[in-house]
Amino acid sequence: MRRPSTVELMLLATVLLWALNVSVTKYILEHGLEPLSYATVRYALAGVIFVALTLFAERTLRIERRHIAVLALTAVVLWLNQLSFVLALDATTATTIGLLLGAIPIFTALIGLALGRERLKRRFWVAAAVSAVGVSLVAIGSGGDVSGGYGGILLGLSTCATWAAYSVVVAPMMQTYSASRVSAVVVPAAWVLIALSGVPQTRDQDWALGWEVWILVVLATLGPLVLTNILWFRSLHRVGPARATLAVNLQPFVAAVLAVVLLSEPLSALQVLGGALIAAGIFIARRRTPGPQGA
Repeated sequence: MRRPSTVELMLLATVLLWALNVSVTKYILEHGLEPLSYATVRYALAGVIFVALTLFAERTLRIERRHIAVLALTAVVLWLNQLSFVLALDATTATTIGLLLGAIPIFTALIGLALGRERLKRRFWVAAAVSAVGVSLVAIGSGGDVSGGYGGILLGLSTCATWAAYSVVVAPMMQTYSASRVSAVVVPAAWVLIALSGVPQTRDQDWALGWEVWILVVLATLGPLVLTNILWFRSLHRVGPARATLAVNLQPFVAAVLAVVLLSEPLSALQVLGGALIAAGIFIARRRTPGPQGA
């Protein structure tokens, strides 16, 4: 066995923050903020941070004309992803959405193959299959606790599909621009669409919320949105979308554990077994093939 590489540690930090974000967002929605009001405030704050960081570090937000259409498409996909995410969590439990997010690598591989951007070896597919079985066991183990009906499930799957598409579409931009510059352009553009979509909710929103909720909104922006965007984009640039999203298979189990601790949602023994298989799949994917021995 080898030590974890820098990119693997980046992916681990990203997955842990994303898993935490599922429970944090559910808590925020249960304590006063409407889904689209939350997304509007969060992306406004994130957009300001990304623009400030990029101008400080790079002194420019310049994007070549030939890339504007791609980044515009990326902003639309991110908008759809955020609508799906917050509406799904409003419709069902954090555990349910956390479990469904394990499907992200499947969507990513299919989109990457369709666009001719991924060439995957047999080991990846074996690892993905093992992890998929783990995800299935986690879902089966949830039993009757999976709630929200077809609407919540479909929104959860839409979250997976749109995040996979976002990762595949934006990955080539990492060869030309930094992660922060891409985010400084895409996040504000996505915010405009989110804000327009959320006008009815933000107009009627009661903003007199407790200080705990606002602290969580800030933390949910700085960690799971700002920091993870930078780590995720850099990981995509180094290992490609399909291999990067394989690590996301850890998220269902981690999100379920956090939901148990933070939101008192149930976790069964079968879900624990599924989490072990998810970890086994990632072990298979990152294990090196032994080289030929010397004489």
